[in-house]
Amino acid sequence: MKISILFHSHVHIHSFFHCGYWERLWIFLIVPCWIATMLLLFIFSIFCVFQIMAQTQGLGKRYIKAFFKGFFVAVPVTVTFLDRVACVARVEGASMQPSLNPGGRQASDVVLLNHWSIRNYDVQRGDIVSLVSPRNPEQKIIKRVIALEGDIIKTIGYKKKYVKVPHGHIWVEGDHHGHSFDSNAFGPVSLGLLHARATHILWPPQRWQKLQPVLPPERKPLQREEE
Repeated sequence: MKISILFHSHVHIHSFFHCGYWERLWIFLIVPCWIATMLLLFIFSIFCVFQIMAQTQGLGKRYIKAFFKGFFVAVPVTVTFLDRVACVARVEGASMQPSLNPGGRQASDVVLLNHWSIRNYDVQRGDIVSLVSPRNPEQKIIKRVIALEGDIIKTIGYKKKYVKVPHGHIWVEGDHHGHSFDSNAFGPVSLGLLHARATHILWPPQRWQKLQPVLPPERKPLQREEE
């Protein structure tokens, strides 16, 4: 299962307009705090530069000059803020059913991806995370964390029946076994490939919810590192 970034930074913003009108409207309505933070940061950056320039250089044309300087300072600051904090993505495929996209092709879930929460690679078993595909660096996939470094896991169709997850790696799987391209195909994943943690389903409206870390009982590691 892969994801398509909808609203992340200037690089991906064009994909956002591929959504339907009501889907775009809903996304903006349910993340007002996120948007408000972005706008406040933008305005605050302009205001600070504007005030400094105005106090040191006088009025008139220098106010206009100060405004444009503030504008060009605020844009990269805002983009950087979005890249490091959160983005919105559409989930494609069936590998995370029934947790994500339970309706199949009829409707795709849109999720909130939190970058900030994994800035120190702090994940736990059961988390749903997005990561760079080990087979295609230009594609991002979304899976569930099954095992952490040091855990011993019984695999499903992997070349080894049992695997001890090496240091600095995790084991990820899709919830829909047999329809998922995951660690059972490419092995343990480096923590460096982590992109974000999926924290909420934003669309469709009837599925609006927080995503809790859940580890399927049958996929619990045979031995955990802390044991």
